[in-house]
Amino acid sequence: MLGFLFNARECRELDYVLRKELDEMLFDLNDKRIDSDIRLAIESRYRVVFRMYARLASPKEISKYARSRMPR
Repeated sequence: MLGFLFNARECRELDYVLRKELDEMLFDLNDKRIDSDIRLAIESRYRVVFRMYARLASPKEISKYARSRMPR
């Protein structure tokens, strides 16, 4: 496990970067033209980035990016 110390400005920037990344991945996951293998890779990455974002954001903000569980 790694630890990082961020100042307030760096936390806001990280929050922004993670939100933009989540937005892009949600957009891609809603695109039906994307191959299922690529979709699985995006979903896996989405879970990682979402967990990172969940450490910084408020519950209200987190709920905007929460996805329902997809049956496998």
